[in-house]
Amino acid sequence: MKKNDIFELEITDMGVDGEGIGHFDGMTFFIKDALIGDVIRARVTKLKKNYGYARVEEIISPSTFRVEAKCPHHRRCGGCQIQALSYQKQLEFKQQKVRGNLIRIGGFSETEVDEKMLPVVGMEEPFRYRNKAQFPVGIDKEGNVVTGFYAARTHSIIPVEDCLLGVEENAPILAEIKDWMTENVVSAYDENSGKGLLRHVLVRFGFTTKEIMVCLIINGKKVPAQNDLIKRLEKIEGMTSISININTKNTNVILGDTTECIWGQAFITDYIHLRNTNDELVGKKEEYTLSDTAVAYRISPQSFYQVNPVQTEKLYSTALDYACLTGNEYVWDLYCGIGTISLFLAQKAKMVYGVEIVPQAIEDAKNNAKLNGIENAEFFVGKAEVVLPEFYENLKSDVAAGKASEDANAMLTPDVIVVDPPRKGCDEACLDTMLKMQPKRIVYVSCDSATLARDLRLLCDGGYEIEKIRAFDQFAHTMHVETTVALTRK
Repeated sequence: MKKNDIFELEITDMGVDGEGIGHFDGMTFFIKDALIGDVIRARVTKLKKNYGYARVEEIISPSTFRVEAKCPHHRRCGGCQIQALSYQKQLEFKQQKVRGNLIRIGGFSETEVDEKMLPVVGMEEPFRYRNKAQFPVGIDKEGNVVTGFYAARTHSIIPVEDCLLGVEENAPILAEIKDWMTENVVSAYDENSGKGLLRHVLVRFGFTTKEIMVCLIINGKKVPAQNDLIKRLEKIEGMTSISININTKNTNVILGDTTECIWGQAFITDYIHLRNTNDELVGKKEEYTLSDTAVAYRISPQSFYQVNPVQTEKLYSTALDYACLTGNEYVWDLYCGIGTISLFLAQKAKMVYGVEIVPQAIEDAKNNAKLNGIENAEFFVGKAEVVLPEFYENLKSDVAAGKASEDANAMLTPDVIVVDPPRKGCDEACLDTMLKMQPKRIVYVSCDSATLARDLRLLCDGGYEIEKIRAFDQFAHTMHVETTVALTRK
């Protein structure tokens, strides 16, 4: 075959970025905008030795799972890779993705995985679920200010006035900011030249409190016509915090190191509620009032906070359920962020120790503990793969010398360890120390089922067995899936 050849094939799988996968003449092809079940006519765009890339020329027979996407921008925008796939099929695909990685990468048997894996937890309404949005700012060919999202694999902005995954409040906020820029001649940042002022607009929304935060990321020290900007934004119902973040570096990282609150308070508050973790969670919508089980969180522009609060409640409640706490346990929460899981655990544990590399996140975690009146949670700054081994070796020496307290002994051999690592999974040094500490239970929360499968293999080879596995659709219409696994020591 050669470039621009046209051929027909059936799409039988999907890749990590939502592209269709099919086979022709002994080669595997990756084809954007093709879905499982489509029979298409495709044109070759690039060839490698054993695989290639192609684009859809014609859909000969559409997949029975293909639906009309709600968003007119979904094919161009890089956000919703699989919005044209029926939601039920999305859930089925994500369940099989987790299952397949556990078998293929983790080396677990099909029987073992199928016995331990519960149904994927989906959403009743898989739109308007994001409590955070980051909009790049630019200028179109006519010189008009545009905000939106980057097209897939580019930094070309697709103008999007109202993303259907985000809250409706985003649209009027962006409209006011664009009007302010136009009327006050505020320049948009240009990545090529490194010039221009406004880079991104960050919006956070509290689903329970209805509080709104707006943060303008700027390539400078201050914004012109600041009072006019504040006047425009403060009239929006729920506006609680307006700030600027300074990022003058030539980088793809969105936020800089310095943030200044210019109106209101420097944070918004929201709650995560404890959910019933029976099988009725699947697709079930419940209304909650504040209760003793609701945990409040103060969220700043830099805070890591799960973007889908509806699914986060289900995910974290399940993690808490898997920990099997009775009130007497010592628990380590590794990669704890701002303490989201830690504070849930603390309600039912004797003591919780959280570890996180980001100092600001640990500061937020401590403040969130105070906010909720939680005194049995302690937090440490550092890499989990560094803090835990160092702590283990030092405490082991103290125990041998008879210098360790009862609590210190309990920290050395905790009842439960909870891990919620980034996509790269747990560091091997961290896993090794976990095995040395021999907790009765390990709860693994994962945002990448491939690294999850790899790490589970190491933990199971080290003396643990899987008790339960459950996938969560935390990011509907995208390829991402979260998973929670309960392990017990043999």
